[in-house]
Amino acid sequence: MKSTLAMVLLVVGTTSTAHALNKDGNWRITQPQWTEQHEYQFGQFVTQLGMAVENRKCATVRECLKSPANMYYGTDPKELKFFADCADLPYFLRAYFAWKNELPFSNATGFVANPAGPEDFNKDIRYSTNGNSVKWRKDVLTGKNAMGRAKFPNAIAYLNSDMINTVSTASYRMIGDNPGASYTDFYSARLDRVGIRPGTVIYDPNGHVAIVYRVTESGRILYIDAHPDNTLTMGLYTSKFMRSVPGQGAGFKNFRPLMLEGASQDSSGALIGGRIIAAENRNLAAYGTEQYYGSRPDGSGDWKKSQFIFNGQAINYYEYVQLKLTNGEPRIDPLMDMKFEVIDICSSLKDRVAAVELARRDGIPLKPHPERLPVNIFGATGEWESYATPSRDARLKTSFVDILAQAQKAINKHRAGDRMVRYNGGNLAKDLFAVYANEATLCKFSYTTSNRQTLLMNLEAARQRLYNMSFDPYHCPEMRWGARKPQELQSCTDDQNKRAWFDAERWLRNQIERRYDVRMDYTVDQLGAGPKPGVGTDTAPDIDIVTYLKSQM
Repeated sequence: MKSTLAMVLLVVGTTSTAHALNKDGNWRITQPQWTEQHEYQFGQFVTQLGMAVENRKCATVRECLKSPANMYYGTDPKELKFFADCADLPYFLRAYFAWKNELPFSNATGFVANPAGPEDFNKDIRYSTNGNSVKWRKDVLTGKNAMGRAKFPNAIAYLNSDMINTVSTASYRMIGDNPGASYTDFYSARLDRVGIRPGTVIYDPNGHVAIVYRVTESGRILYIDAHPDNTLTMGLYTSKFMRSVPGQGAGFKNFRPLMLEGASQDSSGALIGGRIIAAENRNLAAYGTEQYYGSRPDGSGDWKKSQFIFNGQAINYYEYVQLKLTNGEPRIDPLMDMKFEVIDICSSLKDRVAAVELARRDGIPLKPHPERLPVNIFGATGEWESYATPSRDARLKTSFVDILAQAQKAINKHRAGDRMVRYNGGNLAKDLFAVYANEATLCKFSYTTSNRQTLLMNLEAARQRLYNMSFDPYHCPEMRWGARKPQELQSCTDDQNKRAWFDAERWLRNQIERRYDVRMDYTVDQLGAGPKPGVGTDTAPDIDIVTYLKSQM
């Protein structure tokens, strides 16, 4: 099946430049419908950008799109800003591609939260309990001026502000099963290499969005994601992307193919007027809801009790996704998985360097600490949204928790003779430790201290101080990186009040679950009194992969 699909895609890909290319600010539409050819090309477009990020050739949305990594490099008006955060990025890339290829485009611009119980705390539609529904949308259509000539949409204004100002993570928080005029921009992807491909979007219901740029032969999913400072990073799909209530639409989704109907064509070939309609789920080969309800759904409809069965075995969701996307014999390679996951953590740590440095550079640690935390530290606005790292740090901790859990599971399965585990050595724990130690040692990064000195660290050092790393942007860089020794802390400028905040926030640093349904706007004294329901925990999850592997050798 793989070779047939590749052959078809190669054939259709050869005709990709038959139409004109939009180079000015006008959004001409000459192609009325998104086809499989366009979907394949869009995937190639995203893959090239992702590979540039992976190979460290560019590090921001602007750098990447203004480089040869962009297949349309050199064709853009100078007014285009190339700015996107995590929610904006998939929309920006899709709209940019549509503009360049003279295709129709539409995006939802208004949402309403689906009904929830009276106890629901969070009224923010980005974190609605039961997901959202589309209320309004904006279609990119060509009109006519007073002379009866084509009046093209302004692509620059659309990409720079019109679209970006309407997109947030609320745009993804829906399952996508409403047909007709209230259709969603995305549909749920089936769990295979047809459904999950370059260009597929990954939505984390805790408020993060990424876009797939590569799926490896072993079923590993690599993505790029953007951040509020316009940085662009790559990562590996793992359990840091949570499952959730199906109505929230967590997981994998693809842009819904669009078609312009009822348009007239002028002498230049441009399509005028008409209306945009979207493909329905029942007509999409890549549509599926297995990610929500399992391969063996629960009889009562409880998504939490659904099972994922592969070759007669019940396995966890993340293993299931990897095996379903594997080319060739589906097997789990624990050594390769360990390497991939540690490399992913390394990438996350280096991304965190940029985030902490941005706060230092902009003088945030020198400002007085606010009297209270934001209403919710994971879904804040202003300086906290731009400079704090609670969500980023929670995903990082989840990744460390995950490599320990995966190592434990692989060792137990291997000892039980599970044939799905690919390993031919004599001591799996010892070999896993060797992989971890090698990659952790190779992963070196540095941060800039308060007095502008450079301090070198590696991944294992970061693991050992992980729960001491402050997410609070008003703390000095040393505290942001978990410094505990006087020699490292001597350059820190934090006063007694900020040290008190650091101590009070330890409960929150122990918590890897990102909760958006609880208030967190406590004073330092209130927070320091101890964990509250949903706010902090006494005990941090175990991340000691070193001690565990040594105990199993």
